[in-house]
Amino acid sequence: MASIRDVAKRAGVGVGTVSRFLNDSGYVSEEARAKIEDAMKKLDYTPNELARNLYHKKTGIIAVLVPNVSNPFFSEFVDYAEAELYRFGFKMMLCNTRKESNAELEYLDMLRRHIVDGVITGVHSLDVKEYKKIKKPIVALDRYLGEDIPVVAVNHKEGGRLAAETLIENGCRKVLHFRGATAVESPYHERHYEFERVMRQHRIQTVCYELQWNRLDSGYYREAVEDVFLRGIEFDGVFGVDRLAIECMNETIRRHRKVPREVKFVSYDGTYITEMVEPKMTAVVQPIEGLARESVRLIHRLIGGRVYKDKQVILDVELRKGNTTII
Repeated sequence: MASIRDVAKRAGVGVGTVSRFLNDSGYVSEEARAKIEDAMKKLDYTPNELARNLYHKKTGIIAVLVPNVSNPFFSEFVDYAEAELYRFGFKMMLCNTRKESNAELEYLDMLRRHIVDGVITGVHSLDVKEYKKIKKPIVALDRYLGEDIPVVAVNHKEGGRLAAETLIENGCRKVLHFRGATAVESPYHERHYEFERVMRQHRIQTVCYELQWNRLDSGYYREAVEDVFLRGIEFDGVFGVDRLAIECMNETIRRHRKVPREVKFVSYDGTYITEMVEPKMTAVVQPIEGLARESVRLIHRLIGGRVYKDKQVILDVELRKGNTTII
């Protein structure tokens, strides 16, 4: 494999001249340029793209951090983010942090060392102070990480209201509410607060089941549903994220209760899996493609040195009616 020295020797110029040509970092005469290009072609020389990018302190790579890529929400987000990053001329480094406890910190260290140009993070495992130490381009998905880091999220309060009102309109009087852990500060808590507020306002009994922090895998969701039934919790309505709501619905049907006649379900996220089950799930839909698009737009602006106007970008949600509710 040819090296930069081989190119310089064949072109009859110095290694420094070839380096300036490759990095566009100084004057190179037209004659020397022609000789270098000819030598590269004849030697089939391919420049070290990574080394050249590091010289400019730019890699063209964005790290996208997610807790678990098998989770339908994050798998859809990653898919849309990769396409949008490509449109802006970036490549994506997918960072699944679930398997290693220090993975999130290691990926952030890559940003410090210029291995990636920026980070889009949807992870809720690392202490906020670690993010505050880094004065580099970071965009947070659905989490507060400090005043200097913009957040992309949805109107969770509206989502909680839509879910609550749908179950109330369907005549539910005792509702099982799977809610996220309160260990981290995040906009998503607003949907739970609003859901419970609406339920109290209408005097609907609500059983709140708080999930463990940073557990988003299907195995844990099955454990949570099994625990609900082992404890004998009674309910005629359920609200939870897509996969958890589906797990609960499947177990409810296995126990010979009719959906939606006896038990109604409303899920949150509205990913593709809600339309793959039978009955199809009524869901509060997050615009995942829009979340990815706004995250990429912001990271691109930050890398370009432009100041963002708003510290939060909030997108709308919508209710998609399925067959797990009647009205």
